[in-house]
Amino acid sequence: MTLSSAAYGLLGALPATDNPSADFSDTPWWVALIKALVIFVYLLISTLLVIWFERRIIGRMQQRPGPNRNGPFGLLQTLADGAKLMLKEDITPAKADKIIYLLAPLIAGTMAFVSFAIIPFGGEVWMFGHRTPLQLTDVPVAVLLVLAVASVGVYGIILAGWSSGSTYPLLGGLRSTAQVISYEIAMGLSLVAIFLFSGSMSTSQIVAAQSSLWYILPAFFSFAVYVITMVGETNRLPFDLAEGEGELTGGFHTEYSSMRFAMFFLGEYINMFTVAALATTMFLGGWQAPPFIAAINNGMFNHGWWGILWFTIKMWIFIFGFVWLRGSLPRTRYDQFMRFGWKFLIPITLAWVVAVAFIRGAQLGFLGEGTVTVGPLGFNTSTLVIVAVVAVIALAVAWVWDGRREARLAAEQVSPPEEIDPFAGGHPVPPLPGQRLREPSVALTAGGSSGESVVSGGTVTAVKEEDHG
Repeated sequence: MTLSSAAYGLLGALPATDNPSADFSDTPWWVALIKALVIFVYLLISTLLVIWFERRIIGRMQQRPGPNRNGPFGLLQTLADGAKLMLKEDITPAKADKIIYLLAPLIAGTMAFVSFAIIPFGGEVWMFGHRTPLQLTDVPVAVLLVLAVASVGVYGIILAGWSSGSTYPLLGGLRSTAQVISYEIAMGLSLVAIFLFSGSMSTSQIVAAQSSLWYILPAFFSFAVYVITMVGETNRLPFDLAEGEGELTGGFHTEYSSMRFAMFFLGEYINMFTVAALATTMFLGGWQAPPFIAAINNGMFNHGWWGILWFTIKMWIFIFGFVWLRGSLPRTRYDQFMRFGWKFLIPITLAWVVAVAFIRGAQLGFLGEGTVTVGPLGFNTSTLVIVAVVAVIALAVAWVWDGRREARLAAEQVSPPEEIDPFAGGHPVPPLPGQRLREPSVALTAGGSSGESVVSGGTVTAVKEEDHG
């Protein structure tokens, strides 16, 4: 393949790729419809399992059994919860905008399924006499399609908060929308390095480009950023800041009940699988078997229907990470979380993308009049060392800059007084940490005179005395 100059990477252009894309020429419409139905059922069953799995794992982490009543090992507990939601009363607030109120959970629930249309589950297989990839469809900008669908899903959140006609849902919707949009920027930037390495935005071509080396190694910094952003994107602990019980109760879906609430619940878990599937596709070789298994018997376990097994195992590793974080970490503070995203993740990821673009251009090398020839993707030790040094330096500079800024702001702040009058503003105000209350003044009357005295530190001081003779 050829590339006019290394500046293509900086300008956003991508070189053509030698990796073949998925071939859908022998896939009739009815086979595509069957694959869509299978993906839908696959996601529903996965959601039922992950809810049980999450409750059992967190139960074990907290030394309690978790669900163990309905069905063997409590496997039917999720079905019982679903039946309970279906039978609950469906309440619509009197001040709600009814059309938008009904539309919001549908947007949040349905958009979560669309992204899986471009995720490759395996290689080509024979299905009903036709040779077809284990993928519903593929487009040249498939990864951008996933990010676009996630952005549309944000409308379900903000519309739910606005249409409920209540203060807490509105605040929760605004908070959640700001969080999701902010971390989508860092997520998109973290994937740019993968586009530069693979030379494509097609998911099938990105998976094919990882046949010899998974991108988690050369793009390790992008992987770390993506893992952080995918937790913030899905509103999961420790970043479920739209649902702070002590602040906003249930957040944007406070006023929802019955199956409308279930749509938001379903959308959240499907989004977990979406970001986990995208991480598997972009960093862990997609449906391809691990190298030590792929080498067995000339790769017999790296073709056909075996891809579904490897893809599912990799995806569930990320799902376990979600559960582990929920059972281990406390909820972060909203301002700190947003500051971390805007002032740290986004700048450091931009620096990483520029570094990868230059390193990638230097690795390709110039030939002739500004053209380069790219063979199979090969990363030597020196390239990885350069990338690691650049990432560490950029991280250290950003960390020091942020720390000095915090210290400067703390020095500029005026320290609160050590002693305050709790009734100075007309309403009782509790003291801040390190403060003490000033005792109120009292009036003393003795004999035929009245004296106005002030009690301070246990000493009574006379201020004025009059003789009423």
